[in-house]
Amino acid sequence: MASSHPGQTDLNAAQEAVRGITRMSVAVALILIGLKAFAWGATGSVAILASLVDSGLDLAASLITFFAVRWAAAPPDAEHRFGHGKAEAFASLVQAGLVFTSAGIIGWEAIDHMLNPRVITAGAWGVGVMAISIALTGALVFAQTQALKKTKSVAVSGDRAHYFSDLASNAVALIGVGSATLLNAPGLDAAAGFIVAVWLIWGALAVLKDAADHLLDRALSEGAVDEIRALAVDDPRVLGVHQLRTRVSGQVVMIQMHMDLEPSLTLEQAHEIVVAAEKRILEQYPAADLIIHPDPRGRAEPHGGAFGEAGVA
Repeated sequence: MASSHPGQTDLNAAQEAVRGITRMSVAVALILIGLKAFAWGATGSVAILASLVDSGLDLAASLITFFAVRWAAAPPDAEHRFGHGKAEAFASLVQAGLVFTSAGIIGWEAIDHMLNPRVITAGAWGVGVMAISIALTGALVFAQTQALKKTKSVAVSGDRAHYFSDLASNAVALIGVGSATLLNAPGLDAAAGFIVAVWLIWGALAVLKDAADHLLDRALSEGAVDEIRALAVDDPRVLGVHQLRTRVSGQVVMIQMHMDLEPSLTLEQAHEIVVAAEKRILEQYPAADLIIHPDPRGRAEPHGGAFGEAGVA
């Protein structure tokens, strides 16, 4: 018995927050690319080049996220009855691929500059640009973190991973350029670029895991599942629940379960109990999509299709 989505207002607010933060990330990426391109041209620093490449791929990832979250927010249609929320996870997969590419390019350049050191010129410009980049990126990461507290968007989470890596690469590049300029040791700059490459690979693995969890319909955390179960049975007329399943699609939590009820209840009485349980769950998960199937306690034969009785409590 599907719910009528009383949490549609909350869902719309979450989707608008995601759209707003993706617009912000695209704007910041464009500004950072312009600043770093200037700094790289002035200094020839491999650490700044590493950070520039990272920002370029961040822009590509932000644009993918920008369009993906809009597609994910599209309402269900005849071909996609569960909506388009998985588009966010696909965007995260692409983001992970771009980060791996970025790490490869940066690592190659860093190793080349370690073997063939180059003098850093106009280091003061590089230091200044990287300081500005850190401030802009830090502000964006903070805004994305606040948005994630409200939306749990996997696409924004992936985008934040890029910019968090960018924040780290900016800091490492600042240290590398500053050290190479003050100590006249260009090898430090190349080493800084290599550290950025390793950091990016670590971040990409985390993004890849989150995207895979969504695409493979990973259940909610054990604590969240226990909370849903407790909300469902918080009525003496509910004798238990089984086959409780959860998954996430974009901003929507999909929840389905079978509910044990007294066999003598009328259809109208069973409906009343199920709707009351839906309302309790929707108070805590306002953007959820619910399906609750009532079972006569002790009289229901195994049913539910391919995974109906597949060891799901």
